[in-house]
Amino acid sequence: MKTPLMTIIPVVVYLVLSFAVALWARRRTSMDGSSQGFLEDYFIGGRSMGGFVLAMSIIASYTSASSFVGGPGVAYSLGLSWVLLAMIQVPTTFLTLGVLGKRFAIMARRTRSVTITDFLRARYQSDAVVILCSVALLVFFMAAMLAQFIGGARLFQAVTGYPYMVGLVLFGITVVLYTVVGGFRAVVLTDAIQGIIMVVAVVVVLLGVVEAGGGMAKCVATLKEIDPGLITPTGPDNAVPRPFILSFWVLVGLGILGLPQTTQRCMAYRDSRAMHDAMIMGTLIIGFLILCAHLAGTLGRAVIPDLEVGDLAMPTLILELLSPFWAGVFIAGPLAAIMSTVDSMLLLASAAIVKDLYVHYVLKDDASRVPTASLRKMSLFATGVIGLLVFVAAIEPPDLLVWINLFAFGGLEAVFLWPIILGLYWERANATGAVCSILTGASTFFALSILKPDMGGIHAIVPTTAAALLAFAAGTLLGGRSDRIP
Repeated sequence: MKTPLMTIIPVVVYLVLSFAVALWARRRTSMDGSSQGFLEDYFIGGRSMGGFVLAMSIIASYTSASSFVGGPGVAYSLGLSWVLLAMIQVPTTFLTLGVLGKRFAIMARRTRSVTITDFLRARYQSDAVVILCSVALLVFFMAAMLAQFIGGARLFQAVTGYPYMVGLVLFGITVVLYTVVGGFRAVVLTDAIQGIIMVVAVVVVLLGVVEAGGGMAKCVATLKEIDPGLITPTGPDNAVPRPFILSFWVLVGLGILGLPQTTQRCMAYRDSRAMHDAMIMGTLIIGFLILCAHLAGTLGRAVIPDLEVGDLAMPTLILELLSPFWAGVFIAGPLAAIMSTVDSMLLLASAAIVKDLYVHYVLKDDASRVPTASLRKMSLFATGVIGLLVFVAAIEPPDLLVWINLFAFGGLEAVFLWPIILGLYWERANATGAVCSILTGASTFFALSILKPDMGGIHAIVPTTAAALLAFAAGTLLGGRSDRIP
């Protein structure tokens, strides 16, 4: 049975609004006639983000279907233990900007770096680092985007009753088009809109859940009746062991400094005031967003206790507790979370092809050798082709979607974490160390993910980051001293 039309209309309006923002951003991007100016504007928005937009962009690019649907779904099954675990993500914006922000922005401006790989090339002066990072970015980003495309289409199917392909076409075409047309400026502006929608959505759903459950105290009492483990720090049957909790401080704590889609934002803010404002606003907003979303999932079990699949918790709660129109408005929340992750990855994947490989190796870092119009067409073409490839792959969706997404994010952290951090803070860091870290991190993560040895509840990212760090140190010491970037 299909959902009423009034539920579909707000979703369609939201998608149209995203495209309208892209058209506006395209006009702004066209103002600078130089090729280098176009690259900076298309890929990092001319380094002009203010505090609020910067904060919302980092939040929106970091959060995804797992934050809005998957996370609350697990919280529905495991209770308050997963809420506690999810709150480890609160320092995301503060940590990213606090550790990387000012130093990263200064070096990026000094070297005119437009992408993460641009910075790594300038820092290490190594083709091996550039090629390895570009290939890793393309591979892991396309896997992550595939998971998000499928997640968006399945969510649309679950809450509307329309076929999977209808959701895939609506979602896929919209996100590819507004990213292709508007570039980074469109991405960050739509991220800001998407962030606002996500915050409003989770607040309304949480209030609806608490009211339907008879108040907070009644909801908690009901959870205790269902299973006392739902209100303990380790969950039912110790489902969330302490080693796994500690692993999360690496996976979604320190590890976020190795995610290109969030660290890229450190290149694009306007000034120090914008960065400091974003650190405060971003920390408060993401903490509020994650708490509300995961509490809604947990307390939702007191309202609807018999769902077989936890991932259905948020869509079901939205449809059950809200009117058709408002359900449509707030279904846009998880769609916004998914789209905001895809657009950032899509743009960075395009930048890896155009800026990191074509401009550097074919044009020898002289973008003025080709007309701006040609460079623009190539950037649009690369973005469109990548989006089309992911769209085609999503037509026949594979199983184990969650693991594809986790694998992609872990792989990105394994490759980029130490070359970025140590490249900023360790003067002796050199290309030998970076290459050793990339190869060791990627191979260790692949091996642990495939072989799945018993590590006592520790996530694969923990030994991976430790091995990559040791490899970086050993490679640097063997490779001799390295000069800092000019």
